[in-house]
Amino acid sequence: MSFIWPAMLSLLLLVPLCVVLYLRLQQRRRRVIARSGSLGLVQEAAGRRIGRRRHIPATLFLIGLTILLIAVARPQTVVSLPRAEGTVILVFDVSGSMAAEDLKPTRLEAAKAAAREFVQGQPRSVQIGLIAFSDSGLAVQTPTNEQEAVLAAINRLTPQRGTSVGQGILAALNTIAAETDQTPRFYTNLTPVPATPTPVPKGTFSSAVIVLLTDGENNESPDPLAAAQAAADRGVRIYTVGIGSAAGTTLHVNGFTVHTQLDEAMLQQIAQLTEGAYYNAENQQDLQAVYRNVGSQLVVKPEKTEVTALFAGAGILVLLIGATCSFLWFSRLP
Repeated sequence: MSFIWPAMLSLLLLVPLCVVLYLRLQQRRRRVIARSGSLGLVQEAAGRRIGRRRHIPATLFLIGLTILLIAVARPQTVVSLPRAEGTVILVFDVSGSMAAEDLKPTRLEAAKAAAREFVQGQPRSVQIGLIAFSDSGLAVQTPTNEQEAVLAAINRLTPQRGTSVGQGILAALNTIAAETDQTPRFYTNLTPVPATPTPVPKGTFSSAVIVLLTDGENNESPDPLAAAQAAADRGVRIYTVGIGSAAGTTLHVNGFTVHTQLDEAMLQQIAQLTEGAYYNAENQQDLQAVYRNVGSQLVVKPEKTEVTALFAGAGILVLLIGATCSFLWFSRLP
């Protein structure tokens, strides 16, 4: 146990002074009885009948005073409390095919609507970040518990160009590493070939989750499976969400004809490597169900908690018990 105001513990010196004062009062009481003659003998006989019970209210008073003086120093202790917390990185494919209208109003808008619902349902103890990727990965919003900032970032997403799933995953890992003051070394403009990250103990980022949403097959470097292995080495689970079908479809987007084909096998491998899960979303209801299944973890985390109120309550309770005993036995307060 520690104290926020340890200097206030010096007030505990008042307790032995109160003990000394009480003992002197008892000595003076005995002297008064001795000088009272026959009346004193009667009072002394009555005192023997009461016995040690007469000291109980005073003892309770001193105990209560001691507890209250400790409370003044604002004690705190380490308490392990379970709570929902963690980091969720939403990774959005914003390639041109996400403007297709087979999900109404478009694939991207349907995905954004489901993501907004997910964000609004999370407790403040969960940090949410946002990554957008097409042919490169871009951190649109660093992890935060300010839901308004995350919602604004989701609203700003617009369709772009190609699809690089690996870039999206690595950008998410860089963001998670930055939040823990670790230097991200997965990819920079100076090293166009992603560096191989050094593995860390499994579970280092066990409270971090990536939700990867894409509607196409990877057509840009780096290798998505290598990026997924980097996530697995750090204990980061990836939940992959595929929009569309493995058979593929021809879409008409902004006057262009685009053939898009979902690489379900790759997304399933990414989820399996990282101990996540793969979902296929063919409509907006499916998307909403996916986000409901991706919940935060219940973590038991030791934290220093101030327990002043507990000490104050215990001290007052002891004082009330002492006062009640004194009133019932002697018809007076101590």
